Amino acid sequence: MKKHRQEFSIAAMCHVFGVSRSGFFGWTNRAPFVRQNENESLSEKIIEIHSGSRKTYGYRRIHAELRANNILCGPNRVSRLMQQQGIRPKATTNSRHNLPVYKNYLNRDFSPSGIDRRWCGDITYISTKEGWLYLATVIDLYSRRIIGWAINARMTTELVSKALLMALNRRGKTITPSLMWHSDRGSQYASGEFQNLLKDRGIIGSMSRKGNCWDNAVAESFFSTLKKELVHHECYETRALAEKSIFEYIEVFYNRQRRHSTLGYQSPAEFESLRVAA
Repeated sequence: MKKHRQEFSIAAMCHVFGVSRSGFFGWTNRAPFVRQNENESLSEKIIEIHSGSRKTYGYRRIHAELRANNILCGPNRVSRLMQQQGIRPKATTNSRHNLPVYKNYLNRDFSPSGIDRRWCGDITYISTKEGWLYLATVIDLYSRRIIGWAINARMTTELVSKALLMALNRRGKTITPSLMWHSDRGSQYASGEFQNLLKDRGIIGSMSRKGNCWDNAVAESFFSTLKKELVHHECYETRALAEKSIFEYIEVFYNRQRRHSTLGYQSPAEFESLRVAA
């Protein structure tokens, strides 16, 4: 027995769904153009973010930056538009090395039970008229406080080591024996010098999976906030001026004044002080 497909007229379907025929045909003609305009606008933002990242961001990081700016779209759409525009990321993290790497022990547990139990770090870059400036940070995942940071014109193991040493010097009395450090697989963090620093201090090492920025989302989020709230509004004449500006942002505003939604709209310093006092 043959099965016949029952077809309905457009007029009948419009009647069932309570829409006018003119409205239906207007929608069919208008929808592709609306989508096209949205894609063109989104592509412009993608190009802008990609250019601002020194052409290093892939679709995941660009998607995260769009979300941070309240632009809602799916990561697959970002990937597709990047392919259409011929946008490809350059590598910033040199994970193509034969250095030893840690497993991802953190496993996206960004909410530890107390201060100085889980730290994370990463590197970003700041544009100045004298050239690029690299910023390495250390964040306490409990309070989201920047507890260590370092700036240099070169992205080296010394840079990330200085940031970690600042954190260790500041927090020595509160560090737990099971302190975990998490980063990406970059050669700076995988170097023998840095890993020996972790071992000497009894710190458990953890690293993101290869090419997965979401495994270090808190560090990525801070850099996005820093650039959105400060760096993108500046045009630094010198590296020294950029360093002064970043110092004021981190130590004066971000740690002590800026209210964080994840902390119940308290600053990191306030969040920590209330819990230490308790």
